[in-house]
Amino acid sequence: MAKNPPTGDGHRKGAVKDRSQTRNPKTGHWVKRDTNTGKFMDQKTSSDKPFKGVRKEK
Repeated sequence: MAKNPPTGDGHRKGAVKDRSQTRNPKTGHWVKRDTNTGKFMDQKTSSDKPFKGVRKEK
């Protein structure tokens, strides 16, 4: 995972490692995936914007 010191400053230093994200074509939500296992981890339903600092799959 990326480190974010100091806390509360609102930005990330570096990318989140071992994660990727893709958009679910059926629901339109962004889904985060673990690149080591290939399992889906989280789905973003609160907004249409992608996860911050997580690379996108094609």
